[in-house]
Amino acid sequence: MSAILLSLKTAVVATIIVFILGVCAARSIWGYRGRGKAIIEAVLTAPLVLPPTVVGFLLLLALGRNGVIGSILAKANIRIVFTWYAVVIAAIVVSFPLMYKTALASFNQIDKNLLACGRTLGASEWTIFWRILLPLARPGLIAGSLLSFARALGEFGATIMLAGAIPGKTETIPIAIYLAAESGDMDRALGLVVLMLVISLTVIALVDYWQNSHNKLRAIALKPKLNLVISQTPSQFSSSTSSNLATTQETNLIVDIEKQLKDFTLRVNFTCDRNPLGILGASGAGKTTIMRCLAGLETPDRGKIVLNNRVLFDSQQKINLPIRDRNCGLLFQDYALFPHLTVAENVAFGLDSRLSQREQHQAISQQLYLVELSHLSDRYPHQLSGGQQQRVALARLRASQPEIMLLDEPFSALDTYLRHKQEKLLRQSLQTYPGITILITHNLEEAYRICPNLLVLDRGKAIANDTKANIFHHAPNLRTAQVTNCKNFSDAQIVNHQEIYAINWQCNLVIDALLPSAQKRPQNKFKIGIRAHQIVLETNSKIPENQPNVFNCWLAGYSETQHRVTCYLKLHQPPQDAADYHLQVEILQDKWQCLQHKSLPWQVQLKPERIMVFDS
Repeated sequence: MSAILLSLKTAVVATIIVFILGVCAARSIWGYRGRGKAIIEAVLTAPLVLPPTVVGFLLLLALGRNGVIGSILAKANIRIVFTWYAVVIAAIVVSFPLMYKTALASFNQIDKNLLACGRTLGASEWTIFWRILLPLARPGLIAGSLLSFARALGEFGATIMLAGAIPGKTETIPIAIYLAAESGDMDRALGLVVLMLVISLTVIALVDYWQNSHNKLRAIALKPKLNLVISQTPSQFSSSTSSNLATTQETNLIVDIEKQLKDFTLRVNFTCDRNPLGILGASGAGKTTIMRCLAGLETPDRGKIVLNNRVLFDSQQKINLPIRDRNCGLLFQDYALFPHLTVAENVAFGLDSRLSQREQHQAISQQLYLVELSHLSDRYPHQLSGGQQQRVALARLRASQPEIMLLDEPFSALDTYLRHKQEKLLRQSLQTYPGITILITHNLEEAYRICPNLLVLDRGKAIANDTKANIFHHAPNLRTAQVTNCKNFSDAQIVNHQEIYAINWQCNLVIDALLPSAQKRPQNKFKIGIRAHQIVLETNSKIPENQPNVFNCWLAGYSETQHRVTCYLKLHQPPQDAADYHLQVEILQDKWQCLQHKSLPWQVQLKPERIMVFDS
């Protein structure tokens, strides 16, 4: 019985210590980006591959009376070798790698966007570790604890080298089994082996039962709180839950940063006020990098970021505020909802901890009401549709009351119906949001509906920054027109101060736009463009002859969606094949139904005020 009690006591104590040390070591190495990481990991996992007797011998060299540590302890009249402490130390050393490797693997499986999201919501590193990292890694940590307990319970080689086999003092079950078998007492040895099997299987069964019971009890415990939340109505909200941004005297964002990326250097300089700003650009242009630099998830190489007269980053003054202190809310593309928390708990995560419980309930209820999800407050993210998850993420973002909301492709994972529904919800939400909003999207119509101002990005450079009307109707350069989906371009030459010749379209055009500097050299070429939906295609009658830029055209082909039809038109003469065309013209379906039955040629007009001119 002494061997059994000693082994159980040793295994329990060693497992508790190994759990703490293993989790701390795994967390430190998981976030470590310095040199020598491989060497550190090799040292931490060495007991896993070394024979136990070798580990025991090394421990004996270190903790023996003449060892480095043992000699120091001897001066304090502390003796480790051949004591119960030696049994515990041996168990800790041989079981530590199992806990460490399992914990590290569990951390590596966690989506780092969840941690980044927690930081943008103002959570400290300790809060993130305690409320996100540990709960999400719990299955792996439990498995690591079980493995560590089993390894500590069965340790033999290192124990007998460091602690010996003193009956009633250092004799554990494995040592008792060895001594019984060596002395020929097979019945006693077999009994101890069976006992170890029973202990191990019992521990596994108890842990599994605890996990299931814990989940059930947790769900039951949440219901009263959640019922309180959803019972609130908007009329009950106190003024304490209103945004503290309403009192901000000045709302502005100043960004002037530079960062070296893989293929180019990101250089942007822009300002933003309460009017939502949309950032457009091709994939890989640097849009998301700007967002991450604003939120603090990435650091610019140089420059400055100032939000409401508060410096977030300044390379010259060596200022780089931590993520949690920036008050920049980021809506991730995958929403980054915490899977172990309910809808209400997700929304509550970013709330100010100084709020009373009643105020927190009111804030949660208000945000869920605004996104029409009060009835789903006790659901978990995996129980929600994509649209519902997006609304929860938006509610959580608003609840944290950020000074700036950064929306990175918020509707990219939604189908067309949900996209329009969530876009409408976002527009309504922004009407009452007193802070700054920046939206990244590839959808031009979406950007036009939501954002009064647009920033067009091309390979890290801001090539346009203006109102949406100016950018779409008078694009400042060729690349901006291309990025904003202009489909008709032609080389051109100047005929006189109001007329040009479109080389690709083989026609003279009257224009209203200012001609480029090439007017002094008529032989020089420049570019012109016109958007497909701005070309006039006659339907019921002929276009008056006194109108400028009217041409006969023939249909080379067409493609249609449920709402629009794109016609591919050849000017002046019939096309030879479907690829022989000059212009793309977009018309509505009802107009197409009238036009498609009319005989060719049709008439098309390129209105002078719609023609854009670009320097080559």
